[in-house]
Amino acid sequence: MAKTALITGVTGQDGAYLSELLLSKGYTVHGLKRRSSLFNTDRIDHLYEDPHVNDPKFILHYGDLTDSMNLTRIIQEVQPDEIYNLAAMSHVQVSFEMPEYTANADGIGTLRILEAVRLLGLTKKTKIYQASTSELYGLVQQVPQSEKTPFYPRSPYAVAKMYAYWITVNYREAYGMFASNGILFNHESPLRGETFVTRKITRAAAKIVLGLQDCLYMGNIDSQRDWGHAKDYVEAMYLILQQEVSEDFVIATGVTTRVREFIRKTFAFLGIELTFTGVEENEVGTISAVDTARIAELGIANGEHLKLGTTVLKIDPRYYRPTEVDLLIGNPGKCDEKLGWKPKHTLDMLIEDMATSDLRLFQKDQLLLKEGFGVLNYFE
Repeated sequence: MAKTALITGVTGQDGAYLSELLLSKGYTVHGLKRRSSLFNTDRIDHLYEDPHVNDPKFILHYGDLTDSMNLTRIIQEVQPDEIYNLAAMSHVQVSFEMPEYTANADGIGTLRILEAVRLLGLTKKTKIYQASTSELYGLVQQVPQSEKTPFYPRSPYAVAKMYAYWITVNYREAYGMFASNGILFNHESPLRGETFVTRKITRAAAKIVLGLQDCLYMGNIDSQRDWGHAKDYVEAMYLILQQEVSEDFVIATGVTTRVREFIRKTFAFLGIELTFTGVEENEVGTISAVDTARIAELGIANGEHLKLGTTVLKIDPRYYRPTEVDLLIGNPGKCDEKLGWKPKHTLDMLIEDMATSDLRLFQKDQLLLKEGFGVLNYFE
């Protein structure tokens, strides 16, 4: 029998990749999206099915994690075999500005899903995946971080996710529910939101190489993160819900990299060598070499603006967090042993995928400018 899945946050990076994966496995996929006056389905438009067709396999519902009646109604209607709770206010910096909403959506939102499944009598039918986060470790107590490492959250986002983590464990133990946490370390892709640090870097680097932007402004570039590809990580989510026993898993690459190195690698892929000088908020990145052959290979018609000594990176203290998370590196031993999961993409492969995608995106902007449209924001 084909399975039915409900994905909250279906319009996000992970929701899009997970939908593709489950549809390829014969699932019927129901997705929860928030109502907006603008279309916000860019990442899943290629999966869209007209609701008038017979037996559609991809179905969208309006909903919100802050509305318990709405969630209960949708779960009752869908009767899902699996729920993947990916929805969240997931931007760490913004969570300091919206702490109450973050707690409501990210923390209590998880409780609303668990309680709906319990009240509807679906505890034996429906498996639940809760998207936890490496931000739970915050001020790290152990390196690398595993399923047994104590949490020390350092943002409203992380604190809300800590509640969601433990309420998932509590419902599993109290009611015998299949409810598992996936503690996913940073995972990125060309579908990553534009305000997240990796996408901010690849977008800015592509624009700078094309002459559409002068400088990239960053916060703390000494932070270290364990970065993987979202395509790999959604496979781990799926595998977690295929187990016989409900457990919690750290999903990570086991490799950590400084933000500064991510920046250097991104520019290097695009043919620009950077030199970093100065310290803290006075640090800058300047062009120290230009690979003209690489520039031509990428199809960049005019690289004359890429002058040696040009500053293309500056530090802006406004991007510092009130409390910083300096080092995250996961121990993926349990997911390797019990799920048989290993990432297929290296960091260099991830950067290539993201930088190539953004370069192609903004080359279209460059073409529009040449044709006199003066448009810098291009929506595919």
